Amino acid sequence: MYVPTNIPRGFLVTGTDTGIGKTIVSAMLVRALDAAYFKPVQAGLDEPTDTETVQVLSALPSERFFREIYRLKEPASPHLSAALEGIEIDIDRLQIPAATRPLIVEGAGGVMVPLTPSVLFLDVFANWQLPAIVCSRTSLGTINHTLLTVQALRTRGIPIHGLVFIGDAHDENETIIPRLGGVRRLGRVPYLDPLDADTLNATFEANFKLEDFV
Repeated sequence: MYVPTNIPRGFLVTGTDTGIGKTIVSAMLVRALDAAYFKPVQAGLDEPTDTETVQVLSALPSERFFREIYRLKEPASPHLSAALEGIEIDIDRLQIPAATRPLIVEGAGGVMVPLTPSVLFLDVFANWQLPAIVCSRTSLGTINHTLLTVQALRTRGIPIHGLVFIGDAHDENETIIPRLGGVRRLGRVPYLDPLDADTLNATFEANFKLEDFV
């Protein structure tokens, strides 16, 4: 399996589940850090892709956004979506592109999502060795899901930069998870309406510290 040697400064954005809010967090970080963005595998093309969504929400020029290596039609686990198109994802193609600025790399679903019948996203993350930012709900069930995700990352030696909580404030969950997991709480993204570049700017300024990311 290919092991990249030109890993840029940046972060891997992953989460405890699909639909957790990774794309919103990615857009917020791309804008706040004046970064570039890369989503290696997109499964589902009927709606705007995550790359398109991040570009709109960050309001940054198109040259900041690297094209996906795989664009799969079916919104399903990548291994299944690829199989439905008669292909198998070539793991050696999943290389981090060279970037001249911080790079935000977004995974798909959770860390244990299969890319092929025998390779998980976790396996690829272990090769990349980018520090992971774990997106986690604040709601019921998050303690178990988040601690399992943290444990899985650690078993593969993947550095964990911290946790970003998403949803309504929940002081107990936002305290006990970082304590039990031995990871830091970076901040929380509340539900945003409207959801646009201005609200993402305001959210970062109100809930996060730039020095935690540089």
